[in-house]
Amino acid sequence: MSLLRYESQVREPLVTGAKTYHQVTEDIIRPIEMKPSRLWYIGFIISVGLLCFGIWSVTMEVMYGVGQWNLNKTIGWGWDITNFVWWVGIGHAGTLISAILLLFRQGWRTGVNRAAEAMTIFAVMCAGQFPIWHMGRVWMAFFVLPYPNTRGPLWVNFNSPLLWDVFAISTYFTVSLLFWYSGLLPDLASVRDRAKLKWRKFMYGLLSFGWTGSTKHWQRHESLSLVLAGLSTPLVLSVHTIVSFDFATSVVPGWHTTIFPPYFVAGAVFSGFAMVQTLLLITRKVLKLEDYITLEHIEVMNKIIVLTGSIVGVAYITELFISWYGQNPYEAAAFKNRWDLTTPYAWSYYIMMGCNVLSPQFFWFKKLRRNLLFTFFMSILVNVGMWFERFVIIVTSIYRDFLPSSWSTYYAPSIFEVGFYMGTFGLFFTCYFLFSKFFPVIAVAEIKHILKKNGESYKDDMTQVDQQPVEEFAHEHAHAH
Repeated sequence: MSLLRYESQVREPLVTGAKTYHQVTEDIIRPIEMKPSRLWYIGFIISVGLLCFGIWSVTMEVMYGVGQWNLNKTIGWGWDITNFVWWVGIGHAGTLISAILLLFRQGWRTGVNRAAEAMTIFAVMCAGQFPIWHMGRVWMAFFVLPYPNTRGPLWVNFNSPLLWDVFAISTYFTVSLLFWYSGLLPDLASVRDRAKLKWRKFMYGLLSFGWTGSTKHWQRHESLSLVLAGLSTPLVLSVHTIVSFDFATSVVPGWHTTIFPPYFVAGAVFSGFAMVQTLLLITRKVLKLEDYITLEHIEVMNKIIVLTGSIVGVAYITELFISWYGQNPYEAAAFKNRWDLTTPYAWSYYIMMGCNVLSPQFFWFKKLRRNLLFTFFMSILVNVGMWFERFVIIVTSIYRDFLPSSWSTYYAPSIFEVGFYMGTFGLFFTCYFLFSKFFPVIAVAEIKHILKKNGESYKDDMTQVDQQPVEEFAHEHAHAH
């Protein structure tokens, strides 16, 4: 009997409680059918308020130009590009959890992948706003599109990494959207079949594309998932690598460094997993899904956070070492502008180091990895640190030029820059609240798939079955004596 089992009994169950297939459907789909809670309404109203603040800030910037932002002689990229890189990084964990862990058949992804995929889509939507509005004359945006011979001598600069960003991020967004939506189809059909109101039945019927759950549908679904996972996996590495080229292909000291691509990817996974933790801890509490997003899920994700945080820490130390070892005076000066306590932005460097390198090391302790309040606090701290990482790279590398006469005044964002950033939070959480209301935040079909081998009651049954032959042997042995 033990030969039939292929899940370790030492590993904790991924679905707690005595769940049946029907109970799984009830628990996950019921929040969609019920009226939202007061907490949901409070969160949604705050999000819409932030979104309106953001719309006002962008409107002012379009009407009066980029002069509304506090960009100056040396800092042509301020909060805008900092936030762009930060949001792209946030969107990284979703595709990694979905695609790479699907290819490696990791069972623990099933409780967290749906929310992470949705987070990817919303984060990329937020990120895409920043370069567009940074153009100033946004009605000229079509000039970046690479169609030739229709505008006379004007050609798009294919050497610019900003153009590579357009291709990489649009591809990433498209594949992530297809992956997320194709995974939703079986669950949308379940919602359709349970719907009592005519409009709900029609809406979910339309969204589920006539899914019947036949063998052919499941086979095609499995094939599509694997193809999209295969496409997404290189995108996880390539997208943030290309974002890092915005800096690494320049000749600016502090940017022109070959370590940027791997360390940007590690940093993106680091911040993305932290954001997934923040969302899941709130979601499991508000929607009462503790049996499906378990402590085991939280702990495994914290292990990835400590790993990627350590990689980022090694990258920071490598940068400092190479600037010393290379003996390039300009690069040494750029790094001195970051860590020297007498410089204006040294505080941001030490916040970055504290949040990204030191704080994740607490997760070496199992007790802290499984502490929900501590994990929630740390997940926010990590994303604060990762925001400051982008700020340090962009601002501290360029605020002091080679000529002291061109040193800029102290850069601080204007209300419109802050408003734009807060507006993207409003967009992100408005989308997430609507998603949690109208779609299952956990993949019902995938939870059912792992229930028989990872469910708590099934694992207990298997343990008893395994112990039975041992007890029988011991009884016979004693009887023979």
